[in-house]
Amino acid sequence: MADLSPIDLQKALRGADYPADKKSLVDCARKNKADDKVVSRLDGLKKDSFDGPNEVQKAVFDH
Repeated sequence: MADLSPIDLQKALRGADYPADKKSLVDCARKNKADDKVVSRLDGLKKDSFDGPNEVQKAVFDH
């Protein structure tokens, strides 16, 4: 998705504890006042559990 940058994703997930499930990542993004496009992308991920930020980024951008 061209309108979502890795930096947007990093800002949205600032303070996230890993491993994390999808719901906690969405909650973290909302708490960080992330843009709706970031929240909806996280909420739409097919995977439910992530070991770290690199895994989240791969799932978001390599889907």
